[in-house]
Amino acid sequence: MHSKQGHDMKKNGYKAIVMGVSAGGLAALSRLFSDLPEGFALPLIVVQHVHPTADRQIFDYFNSNCPLTVKEVEDKEKILAGYVYFAPPDYHLLVERDKTFSLSIDPRVTYSRPAIDVLFESAAYVWSSRLIGILLTGASSDGSRGMQLIKAHGGLTIAQDPATAEYPVMPQSAIDANAADKILSLDGIGKFLKTLSKTGYPDRQTKIQGQADFISDVET
Repeated sequence: MHSKQGHDMKKNGYKAIVMGVSAGGLAALSRLFSDLPEGFALPLIVVQHVHPTADRQIFDYFNSNCPLTVKEVEDKEKILAGYVYFAPPDYHLLVERDKTFSLSIDPRVTYSRPAIDVLFESAAYVWSSRLIGILLTGASSDGSRGMQLIKAHGGLTIAQDPATAEYPVMPQSAIDANAADKILSLDGIGKFLKTLSKTGYPDRQTKIQGQADFISDVET
């Protein structure tokens, strides 16, 4: 039986992961979530483009295949490790300075609400160099600007290899904007996440260049 109890974030290494995904996301996320290790050290916060009336049964599906608790965000909720958080349909999701969530019905960004850029940008201001941003399959450019800001703040940015994405436009947009530190297949992303399972650190150096070198090793 997997333990699904949340715990406070670690004091060292990375503090959080933000992830953006759109078309083709169900298959990509299912693959990544099933490989997450029990006791994962970081909160994983996801914006997926969904219809405003999307069926919440997706959380039952993800919870049956993930060792962490997968849930929809509630306004003012405290952010804890051991959880995978999803933005609710038709609400922008933001991270506040006190490490809580807030929800907004501000206008759509890049034709989307929730918008990946909104989450990524707010998280970059809070966690700075201790944030990981990951952009997966999708059919729009949402997320590119947010990835640029994460990178500018010293965080680590990873784009799914467009050749392995069901819809390559979203990760390719981030790559074209020079916003991705590394380009990895889903398997490569999953292997990297496993290295963060206990401490929030990769297995080797935590400097940005060291992270990049390590991820290259993972991909091979």
